Amino acid sequence: SSGINAEWPLRPGIRFITWPGLINFWKNLFNILDILSILPFYVSLLAEAFEDPTSPSSNEHKSYVVLRVCRIFRIVRVFKFIRHSQDLIMIIKVVGHAKKELCLLILLLFIFSVSFGSLMYYIEHTSNDKFSTIMQGCWWAIVTITTIGYGDIAPETWLGKAVGSLVLTMGIVFLALPMTIIVGKFSTVYEKEKEKN
Repeated sequence: SSGINAEWPLRPGIRFITWPGLINFWKNLFNILDILSILPFYVSLLAEAFEDPTSPSSNEHKSYVVLRVCRIFRIVRVFKFIRHSQDLIMIIKVVGHAKKELCLLILLLFIFSVSFGSLMYYIEHTSNDKFSTIMQGCWWAIVTITTIGYGDIAPETWLGKAVGSLVLTMGIVFLALPMTIIVGKFSTVYEKEKEKN
């Protein structure tokens, strides 16, 4: 692992030196992913280099929150494989073309979750202790609208069940409408990519 981590910065380092502009280097997503993927190794080395072995808290240096968060960035290495897959690049382009629709989808999910979560709280909180806060009602609404349905929170009153049925039905429609738009965008991007090749 240490050998690979020592070799890993060569490619981004060479690209950094030979890139046609410093600002353009940081605009490239893959360059940022390269830097983020090697950063944890060197932060760990620095933390261990400045560690005092005689200190009683020397074993606790690994519990630094910053270091733990930095180690999570090792996962970023997986994203480096995107550049080698044309299908994944096409999916990223589709998401880029459909970002307006996806933002609208997230906004509608937020509005519906807060509205139906609050409504369900006021319907259920007296008879159902699982709906003790509006946030728990919002959690139930998100799980129901997205049709995940964990079952950890469920309405018990007949009015709550009626609202739950309505929210579930709306969730199916809510997810189906944007998917048609995204599929349409996918077809458009796919045809453009075929014309390029």
